[in-house]
Amino acid sequence: MSSPRRRRKKTPDSPLLAKRAIDLARAALIDVDEGGVGCHLGSAPIDEHSATHRFVAEVPGYSGWEWHAVIACAAGSHDLTVSEVALVPAHDALQAPEFIPWSQRIQPGDLGPGDVLPAPMDDPRLTPEGTSAGVSNTRRKLSVEGLGQAQQRWRNGAFGPRAPIAQQSAAECESCGFFLPLTPAVGPEFGVCANEYSADGSVVHVHYGCGAHSDTPEEPGVAESRGELFADEVALEWHPKD
Repeated sequence: MSSPRRRRKKTPDSPLLAKRAIDLARAALIDVDEGGVGCHLGSAPIDEHSATHRFVAEVPGYSGWEWHAVIACAAGSHDLTVSEVALVPAHDALQAPEFIPWSQRIQPGDLGPGDVLPAPMDDPRLTPEGTSAGVSNTRRKLSVEGLGQAQQRWRNGAFGPRAPIAQQSAAECESCGFFLPLTPAVGPEFGVCANEYSADGSVVHVHYGCGAHSDTPEEPGVAESRGELFADEVALEWHPKD
């Protein structure tokens, strides 16, 4: 009985995918000297005359990255050349987060002592003309758009009419003695709270409200006397136990 024939490993027809091309790609990556070159991960033709060879990148801090080397071969020739080498992230590679410009990263409340936050020259919130709501002796003044943005923030903010505390309040700021209206140019909807136990110093909407309204009645019995006060002047005598 004849023994089963062993299948011989098929040699790639294209020199771009042969072992010689793999060795050339590895040598080119090693010559770059930017990090270790690991095992060969595979190769794929780009077109008739070039192919990409992929290797594990053994580079500290670049987990999941690959070395890519592009090998080229002219038509009718078996001479191989290296066209390009690159360190490329694989689908599961560790990568830095997408860059976000500083102007887009800063958030309300980020400004701290000593910080400087200049308004851009093209800031739409400021204009040479401005509105009557702003200060008159400044080089740039609050624009209509800037005022509108502020008003929208105040309406939708923590001291606006839709805030949870306002929804549960029996009275609104427009009838509160602690409410200080802002100038008409800013808008009749807004004022500043002067109650230290509530939104003290903050812009509040006229339809905002809280439990510290100036007309909030005292709870029954809070101020009532709990009984007559008396002084217990009976002297206590202390006798040691025998």
